[in-house]
Amino acid sequence: MIRAAIFDLDGTLVQTERLKAISYARAAVELCPYQVSEEEVIEAYKDVVGRPRREVASALVERFDLERASRARIDDYGVSAPWQAFVQVRLGYYEEMISDPDLLRDNQWPHNRELLRVARETGCRTALATMSGRQRTQQVLAALRLTGAFDFVATSDDVERGKPHPEIYHLVCEQLAIPSSQSLAIEDSPAGVEAALAADLRCIAVTTPFTREKIHDQGLLEPQWIIDDPARLPGTARSLIEASKEA
Repeated sequence: MIRAAIFDLDGTLVQTERLKAISYARAAVELCPYQVSEEEVIEAYKDVVGRPRREVASALVERFDLERASRARIDDYGVSAPWQAFVQVRLGYYEEMISDPDLLRDNQWPHNRELLRVARETGCRTALATMSGRQRTQQVLAALRLTGAFDFVATSDDVERGKPHPEIYHLVCEQLAIPSSQSLAIEDSPAGVEAALAADLRCIAVTTPFTREKIHDQGLLEPQWIIDDPARLPGTARSLIEASKEA
């Protein structure tokens, strides 16, 4: 029986992954304007979507040879490593976008929000398991008018290891007092799917343009649990939850 529905945030409830990709791309172009294009960085971001910030930034610095330009900005931001400087440049762009509540609401996934209603209707407890920090998570939830919508919220501030490690899902299930085998994760990234399955949760992946190809290639989920058309999500999840109660 499924008794809990646990949602990812970035890319699942709201298209912040798209905004993050744009911010990394603009930062890379600022650092090396004649060496890289925004389109190249956005495409490369697909390979690291859903992973912790350090991994994302380090991978992009290496891939696009941004170390020298990033190192030159270390003193400007009072950091110690090139990837940290790259992150700071990128955060300037991201802060501007994320501070616009209208932009966030324009980028929410309505069918995924509908699933939150379905979860409540079917008697499931709800939680959020995100690799965003707590302050950023609260900011996004407030913009989406979802403050207080979840029984428990876990962020990157609450765990030592990010997805694809299962730690955050173990934490959420422990706090909800519901076994992982009775919990359903709603994810959009390969790293998130890996984390949920490693924690012994059921998982439905709702793909985005950033994650679609890799999730299908990953082979970790049966095709019926990979949703490319988000309009199918509420019905698919409701069927799974109700079937689990009859089993």
